[in-house]
Amino acid sequence: MKRDDFRQPFLVGVTGGIGSGKSTVCRFLSEMGCALFEADKVAREQQETNPDIIAGMRDLFGFDVFSEHASGTLKLDRRRVAAEVFINSKKLQALNALVHPRVYEAFESARRQAARQGVAVLVKEAAILFETGRTGDLDLIVVVAADTELRVRRAEAKGLGSREEILRRIAAQWPQEKLIEMAGYVIRNNGSLDELRKETEKLYAFIMRRISAIDR
Repeated sequence: MKRDDFRQPFLVGVTGGIGSGKSTVCRFLSEMGCALFEADKVAREQQETNPDIIAGMRDLFGFDVFSEHASGTLKLDRRRVAAEVFINSKKLQALNALVHPRVYEAFESARRQAARQGVAVLVKEAAILFETGRTGDLDLIVVVAADTELRVRRAEAKGLGSREEILRRIAAQWPQEKLIEMAGYVIRNNGSLDELRKETEKLYAFIMRRISAIDR
C-alpha cells in the first residue's frame, strides 16, 4: 500500500482505555497494510534505555525501582510504578512529562520514515493520546470503547492486575465518554473477536475513502 513518495502518510491515532481492545484493532489494521507506531511500547523501551528517563524515574520512584541483570541491562518494576502513579496524580503527571516528549520525537521520526517510503497510512497506537496534547497533526482519531465490566475481565485475563488495581487504573484515566466525544471515529467492542475484525474492516474502508477524497 503506497502513496506518492513526496506525500505525507495519512495519520491515524487509535486510543482507548485499558481492556478496550485498541491493541487488537491496531493489529488488524497492520494486517490490512497500515504501518504501526506503538507509542506505549516505545515508552516502555525508553524507560529502560534512555539515561535521562532512567534518572528521572529513579528520582520519582526510588533508585531500586530498577533491577540490574547480569548483562548490565535494567529491568523496571512496572507493577510498582503503576501502583504508585494510579493513586498519585502528581507522580503520573511527572512521569508523562518525562517520557512522552521522547515518544513524540520517536513518532516524528517514524512519520518522516513513512513519508520517505511512500506509506499510505501510519497508525499511532497510544493509551493516552488526547492527554498528551499531541493530536493536532493527526488526520483521524479513533476511540475503541467497551463496557467497563468487560474491560476489567479482559485486563484480568491478560494479567494486568487484580480487579481492584484495574478499576483504579480506569478511574485514573480519562472517562471513556469524554474520549468518545472527542473522537473522529468510534468502535464499540462489546462482542466477539470476529465482530471486532469486521468493525476494523469498516474503519479501514473509511480511512481509504478519506484518502481518496484527499487525492482528488
